[in-house]
Amino acid sequence: MLTVVDKPIIQYVVDEALEAGIEHLVFVTGRNKHVIEDYFDIHFELEQTLKERAKKAEITLLQQQLPKAGTVSFTRQQEPLGLGHAVWCAREIVGDEPFALLLPDMIMKDQKGCMKGMIELYEHSGGNIIAVEECAPDQAHKYGIVGVGDAIGEGFRITGMVEKPAKGTAPSNFFINGRYILQPEIFKILETQERGAGNEIQLTDGMLKLLKEQDFAGYHFKGETYDCGAKDGFILANVAFALERADIRPTVEDGFKSLLARLK
Repeated sequence: MLTVVDKPIIQYVVDEALEAGIEHLVFVTGRNKHVIEDYFDIHFELEQTLKERAKKAEITLLQQQLPKAGTVSFTRQQEPLGLGHAVWCAREIVGDEPFALLLPDMIMKDQKGCMKGMIELYEHSGGNIIAVEECAPDQAHKYGIVGVGDAIGEGFRITGMVEKPAKGTAPSNFFINGRYILQPEIFKILETQERGAGNEIQLTDGMLKLLKEQDFAGYHFKGETYDCGAKDGFILANVAFALERADIRPTVEDGFKSLLARLK
């Protein structure tokens, strides 16, 4: 719920999903995360205050950001047992159909949303889709890396996956960036998935098993990704999105130039 410029991080992720045509949003939350559920509800007091102050533009923006009734669901992950477990917790809501998974601390910036591009690739290839980006080869040991196969659309067939490979052993320099389209068979796998790295149920381990039965493709995202779960990523996201705003760019840009000049 931390804000990047003037919107919570989670709103950027929701906007990306809606742009891609996703019609129902499922949030997997935990204890003391009720503020997320409240955020996507009507705020009577705020709307009334804005009406009294004739803030028409703000009221319109508030209403545009509010999902339609019945298009948002919430479920709990009682214990922090990893991403794979969090996905499994949504199985009854998702049901027996493909679904998109967007990690809420990763926000993307490009002319076309990452998930929109993934769905376009999915319509061409089917199967499962993982968004990937390129990193410097000597940094591959820090990420989940995929093996690269034949080209397909704006991506390629995935031949394998490895989580944080030892230096010099990575099959490529394409790393998984936090966006997925998965088939419902992943739920059965995660139901019996043993704990892996960090003593958690890892989604990558489940996907490796599914890869033996179904095709996976990597969507090559060429925009910018900001990991807002890290201090530097959060700061860079604020800078990048602030510089895109015509109403505040001049002040922000001048301020940053001044700060950078003092560091020289």
